[in-house]
Formats: sequence, C-alpha cells, structure tokens
Amino acid sequence: MTSDASDVSTLTFEQARDELVQVVAQLEQGAPTLEQSLTLWTRGEALAARCEEWLVGAKRRLEEVRPSEGSAS
Repeated sequence: MTSDASDVSTLTFEQARDELVQVVAQLEQGAPTLEQSLTLWTRGEALAARCEEWLVGAKRRLEEVRPSEGSAS
C-alpha cells in the first residue's frame, strides 16, 4: 500500500474498495505511532472519496439511460 493519496485517481472501484478494507483493518488493529495512524486515515479518506466518485458516476450513467418517469411508454 502506498501512502500517496494522489495515485488513488487511477484505481478502479474494486481496487479502491479492497485497499480501503485493508486500511480500516489496520486502523482497527491500531498503528504503532500516531503518525502512521494519520497516514492510514488520510489514505482511507482518499480511497473512500474514490469509491464515492465511482458510485456517483455509475448512478449518473444509470439515470441517463433510464427512461424518465414522466414520459409515456
């Protein structure tokens, strides 16, 4: 796992989700130092934001292809 939050933009949803699960597990176990905990937290925040980007984008695409509720069939 890298600590550079900027490279999250290249991750797929699945990659970001899987790494986020690992980060949460590490935080739950307790990092040896406060600095390591903060690094993990920052990485987790970036990964969560990346997952949300993917989900918002998927929702937007679904709404674009779904017929509007007010239109006649």
